[in-house]
Amino acid sequence: MPFDAMKGLKEALREREERHLREEKRELSEDAAERLSAQINRVTKGAEIKVRYYKAYHEIELQGKVTNIDVVYRYLVIGEERIYFDDLYKLTILN
Repeated sequence: MPFDAMKGLKEALREREERHLREEKRELSEDAAERLSAQINRVTKGAEIKVRYYKAYHEIELQGKVTNIDVVYRYLVIGEERIYFDDLYKLTILN
């Protein structure tokens, strides 16, 4: 195993860079929220969708099939990823 003279430096730099790249959650306008709500109401289990959402200080884009949707607890699941309606920025139904 090679000797690391600056043990922990790489991890500290990576953590600092991640903190620098963080984004604040933005609020949707009333019109955008209404359009998003209408799109959510059209989503069914098995539908292929593309979403942009907020998670852990980052904006993420994901595409895939909806494996579950829960209107009571206000979330949908794409693969293994649970996405809450309040974290959605954009949703596009592909099929």
